[in-house]
Amino acid sequence: MRSWRIAVFALVAGAASSLLAQDGWQDLFNGKNLDGWVEHSGKAKYSVEDGVLKGESVSGTGNSFLCTTQRFENFEFEMEFKADALLNSGVQIRSEVFPEARTLTIGTNTFKLTADRVHGYQVEIDVDVARGRMWSAGIYDEARRGWLFPADGEKGKQGRAFSEQGRKVTKPGEWNKLRIVADGPVIKTWLNGEPRAEITDSLTPSGLIALQVHGVGNETNKVGLKVWFRNIRILKL
Repeated sequence: MRSWRIAVFALVAGAASSLLAQDGWQDLFNGKNLDGWVEHSGKAKYSVEDGVLKGESVSGTGNSFLCTTQRFENFEFEMEFKADALLNSGVQIRSEVFPEARTLTIGTNTFKLTADRVHGYQVEIDVDVARGRMWSAGIYDEARRGWLFPADGEKGKQGRAFSEQGRKVTKPGEWNKLRIVADGPVIKTWLNGEPRAEITDSLTPSGLIALQVHGVGNETNKVGLKVWFRNIRILKL
């Protein structure tokens, strides 16, 4: 009787495992190592600790990005993050990186990119309570056009409302859940279940996903700051 029960349990467990594998979601981080990821642009430290992906700031380097080796177009993305207050971070989506320097022309503006410079849409991570802005899940165009949402700055109507909401929904010092949906030209974000930003923009329809550790220059008080990421997964649409 006992062996029969074990066999039934194994069958049910196997079916559940199969269901999880067939639900369409893909884990981007295996919880063990950085397989499937490669660093570009800067020299921040990325490592795995207790099943969590950790980024750590270092001196004398620019913005660093741990990038997927896969490209993605239309998708739903989820992850959880936690960060030291003074360390700016973010998640790049539909982003590009080239081995050589390039000049981009967008409308009437030109943008010069150094070799290996990650650029593209970034969903912000900002948990600095003292600053008061709290723009996590805002949408920034890294190394290109700057803020896309909010688009009117910290003193603008949209920016003030975004800050007010951010202070309510952000959990400083705790795990926060970020959700991103990129479907055609529409990009939407949620933070801890609350809708945050939405844009319609078709400049870059596909690209890499990357985890940022912002450069801290030579500010000694910002060296060794950390950001943590876990449960990183994606569903292709």
